[in-house]
Amino acid sequence: MSNALPPAPAPLDADQAYQALKSRDPRFDGKLFVGVTSTGIYCRPICRVKLPQARNCRFFGNAAGAEQAGFRPCLRCRPELAPGLARSDSVRSLAHAGAAWLGRQIALGQTTRLPDLAAHLGVSERHVRRLFEEVHGVSPLAWSTTQRLLWAKRLLTDTSLSVAQVAESSGFGSVRRFNAAWAQHYRLSPSALRRQPSSRVNHSATEDGVATGVVLRLPWRAPYNAEAMQAFLAARPLAGVEAWAQGRWWRTVRLRHAGRLHSGWLALAFDVQRGECRAEVSASLAPVLGPLAQTLRHLLDLDTDTQPIDEALVHAPLRALPGLRIPGCMDGFETTVRIILGQQITVAAACTLTARLVARFGEALSTPLPALNRLFPSPEALLAASSDEMGSLGVIRTRTTAIKALAEAVLDGRLTLVPGADLAATMATLKSLPGVGEWTAQLVALRVLAWPDAFPASDAGVLKALGGITPAQAQQQALAWQPWRGYATLRLWHSLT
Repeated sequence: MSNALPPAPAPLDADQAYQALKSRDPRFDGKLFVGVTSTGIYCRPICRVKLPQARNCRFFGNAAGAEQAGFRPCLRCRPELAPGLARSDSVRSLAHAGAAWLGRQIALGQTTRLPDLAAHLGVSERHVRRLFEEVHGVSPLAWSTTQRLLWAKRLLTDTSLSVAQVAESSGFGSVRRFNAAWAQHYRLSPSALRRQPSSRVNHSATEDGVATGVVLRLPWRAPYNAEAMQAFLAARPLAGVEAWAQGRWWRTVRLRHAGRLHSGWLALAFDVQRGECRAEVSASLAPVLGPLAQTLRHLLDLDTDTQPIDEALVHAPLRALPGLRIPGCMDGFETTVRIILGQQITVAAACTLTARLVARFGEALSTPLPALNRLFPSPEALLAASSDEMGSLGVIRTRTTAIKALAEAVLDGRLTLVPGADLAATMATLKSLPGVGEWTAQLVALRVLAWPDAFPASDAGVLKALGGITPAQAQQQALAWQPWRGYATLRLWHSLT
């Protein structure tokens, strides 16, 4: 095994790590990897293969460290499916923030140049290299290469995309470069991987009788309160765009990628036994599987380590809810519009109002479910809508003005409503729009920007759950819950159900 760089540090010493491996503790999934010297394979701690002898085990804090040391990924437990880094993890470490940025870029099929990473973090390239080697045990380039290869392995295993399509989607630029990287790291060609017994393509349900060929597996970091997430989604149905059927959450999807719009549908199921979500995806979305997987992980908050959150909130006047997550969003503009429409009215009334907008201004889409037939209106469509049209649907003038101002800010580039966007700048721009105040901005920070410390102090549900106190009193009480006030907010809402 090569030892060109020191292995990435594991979160435990060797004895503790081996105990975690013996117990197959899911809390260490994504944080701990084991390389077995007798086989040259590395695994997740939850792998169901026969327990290796302790003397043959080397432990790593990430997959890149294992691959840097010369180990190949296990075809059974599939390290590429391990939970990743969440926004709440990123704020604790600049190196983790850099790794999370690289992961997002790779999933979006974009470049991962060191100068861009350094600019994103606001430090020098030399400092980035030093951080990565100190914290992760590998260079930024080695980290990126491993993540690209693992994403490619996932596409080869779980989809029917051609090798050329996989090479493009994973950012290798050409099949030749893709094959060379694969051979160097795994001593196996991409085509040969598909011939392995453990690597059979999962075909999803049929669309008009034709298999889509795409199933996204999205494992979560345990513990995960799937019941609470499903309840949140079920309580906010958007007719035409979302539907519950056959025990799954269906919705229409529109993603912009590389200057092109891709539209389709997905059907999402929560598999508590396997600890993952499974999303069946229409064939039309195959070119954007990376961005879609990233979007779904944000929507479902799959990567957060809730242990430090639960520990921080243990003394708060909140019912313990292990694994409770913050519901994100599928589209930042859509969710912000829904938040604006929900100002000072009930959740049910806001859903009714939004459904009217969808029926009037949403683009029609054909799906396997007759009730799932519309895309959410685009910023262009809502900006072009007249105030009279909006008013006829029951949208009051102040909300109409706010939605139009929001659409204009998104279209002219003043607002970027995605996780990881500059928090202070985005909040300031939002609050400069007519009809957008602190409550709206805090909810956008919570659900769209994935900010774990967002706190809507004036929210009616929050105040009711806290015993009818004032917003100022709620703000003061919540200081003790920093930096996890967003998760405290979800606990407060949940206490009302």
